Amino acid sequence: MYADVIVEYGVKSLDRTFTYLIPEKFKNKLKIGMKVVVPFGKVTINGFVINIKDTTENTDLKEIISITNEEFSLNKELLELGKYLKESTLCTLITAYNTMFPSSMKIKTIKNNYNLYDTYLRIKDINKAENYLNYNTKAFRRKEVITRLLDREIILKNEYNLEIINPLIKEGIIDIYKKTKYRINKGLILENKPKLTLDQEKAINEVNLNSNDIYLIHGVTGSGKTEVYMSLIEKVLKLNKTAIMLVPEISLTTQIVNRFYGRFGSEVAIFHSALSDGERHDEYKKILAGEVKVVVGTRSAIFVPLENIGVIIIDEEHSTNYKQENNPRYHAIDIAKKRCEYHNCPLVLGSATPSLESFARAIKNVYKLVTLDKRIGKAVMPKISLIDMAEEYKKRNMIISDALDNAIRDRLIKHEQVMLFLNRRGFTTIVTCKNCGYTYKCSNCEITLTYHKTSNNLRCHYCGYTKLNNEICPSCAEKALSYYGLGTEKLETEIKERYKEARIIRMDADTTTKKGSHEKIISMIENEEVDIILGTQMISKGLDFPKVTLVGVINADESLNIPDFRSGEYTFSLLSQVSGRAGRSEIPGEVIIQTFNPDDKTLNFVKNNDYPDLYNYEMQIRKVLKYPPYFYLTSIKIVSKDYNEASKEATNTVNYLKRVLNDKAIILGPTTAAMFKIKNYYRFQIVLKYKDFNHIKDALKYLDEVYGNHKKVSIEIDINPIRI
Repeated sequence: MYADVIVEYGVKSLDRTFTYLIPEKFKNKLKIGMKVVVPFGKVTINGFVINIKDTTENTDLKEIISITNEEFSLNKELLELGKYLKESTLCTLITAYNTMFPSSMKIKTIKNNYNLYDTYLRIKDINKAENYLNYNTKAFRRKEVITRLLDREIILKNEYNLEIINPLIKEGIIDIYKKTKYRINKGLILENKPKLTLDQEKAINEVNLNSNDIYLIHGVTGSGKTEVYMSLIEKVLKLNKTAIMLVPEISLTTQIVNRFYGRFGSEVAIFHSALSDGERHDEYKKILAGEVKVVVGTRSAIFVPLENIGVIIIDEEHSTNYKQENNPRYHAIDIAKKRCEYHNCPLVLGSATPSLESFARAIKNVYKLVTLDKRIGKAVMPKISLIDMAEEYKKRNMIISDALDNAIRDRLIKHEQVMLFLNRRGFTTIVTCKNCGYTYKCSNCEITLTYHKTSNNLRCHYCGYTKLNNEICPSCAEKALSYYGLGTEKLETEIKERYKEARIIRMDADTTTKKGSHEKIISMIENEEVDIILGTQMISKGLDFPKVTLVGVINADESLNIPDFRSGEYTFSLLSQVSGRAGRSEIPGEVIIQTFNPDDKTLNFVKNNDYPDLYNYEMQIRKVLKYPPYFYLTSIKIVSKDYNEASKEATNTVNYLKRVLNDKAIILGPTTAAMFKIKNYYRFQIVLKYKDFNHIKDALKYLDEVYGNHKKVSIEIDINPIRI
């Protein structure tokens, strides 16, 4: 027998199978989908078996050396899903499979053993045990071990020293038993199951669990979408099926996971990047062993090896976090659709601000639209006002307007909570010398460095380059540095000086790097140990804090000024989501949005909570400019450390595309990419607009192969990119 194996090298030239002879000792053990060790040239490497066959034309074959893990193999669905991922993103097959696993199970050699065990003692021979008790007049401690084991079957080995248990093991009376120990163990946490509203019941009943339909639940913030999701999963479990629930942010998993543990207990596994390697290994093993029915996680959880899936739910479906921006550039919704087809089950997408593409599909009945347009109970949508910061600047109010200041002080007196949103971390965003004009920039990227005061360093948020700030200009050696721009760190300093009695906490990428930091911050807010919460988009969606009655948006123009056709949609979504954190209980909420553009259409759509008008306005623009959903997009980036090589090959690529595509696509470029230089690589971009992917697929595959083997230039092809 022979096995077709794909090897661990993710280069295009090796993106094919290699046939190996299956040794006699593995013939009854080896299965398709197993990970193996094979000889490859002069080295020994890892691979996946993707086919087993009885015959082969090549007779001069090497043997498989070993099976890495007999307990683990890719099932039929995931093997097919890997092929789909390869075709849809143009990655190699091994890269597709690697994406599906936690780090402990990826294709490269595993150096760490993440398995943990509890070691127990148990009776091996009951007759010998009873004889020992009946005829042995001494050895009271050993008799105690046997008596306890006869009573309770197993006891922990470490309760007794080796002098007591070793003689019993040698005589064959007891033996050692190892049981897998998991790092995360959650039992059932009793919760008061809320009474469903009529709208929630209607939404639940509209989802046909015996269909392969796609549902879009368009529910305003605070309308009870999570309870709808949980009720649907409850119905699925009663059908003896399983469920996947995706959330976009790690910060959201804390609150949602606690609710899921409360409803489903140990049947829940969690899966996201904030877990340690060992924790992810454990959770994956639970899923693989069929010990859990529900998986809650971020983007990568879409690949978990659940069997018999009854529903996949994607909350905040509009989030850009569901698109992976490095190879393979997949979207979790596309993978979810494929898995739902395989299991013949529904896909449920939910959002208060659906992506325009999703809402357009719902309008055209490609998706089934389910609406929740009211908040739960007595909660109402917050009052939203726009503050003109141009007028505030005249009063020297550079950061906090009079209206926001008064509102914050009012909430502090009432012992209510305030949330302040600023979508830029760090202290200041530009550091420049007022003597010579020198501006600190990253030595690897074409971007200014952000100053972080707590660590006193200048940091690139793209490549991680860090430089200590010594207050001296490196160009003219003068102590004349000026700091411009506003980040969450500087905002925190301002807020602490202004509201000295307030308890303030910051939640952004800098304060949540330590394990457990998300949970700690969220717990402090829930326990009312905090008066003012300030942060980036990490605090903008999904979180539910009943005492938050005021939300202040410090600089609403930040996302409006992004040079991207989706900037209006992003701004509406971001501001609507963060506004939705206010007034989620019986106390009315208020939102104050500070802007230099109070007449901007998008901001006024936010003010009026008017998604339909935003949708119609943006769709008119998209239609005229031939953007999604009217046209599909593909971004092609030509990347090289050599500027001239990148520029030349970008021009060659456009000439090739014009020649082969003719009128099948609109070709834009080449131009410099929005981020032209990252990590010392120059990047030129070409954008294709088209109606049918099949018309451009062969051309993209050709380019991928050509530059896959190019020594100086590489290519990044992003099909349906989130940003261009």
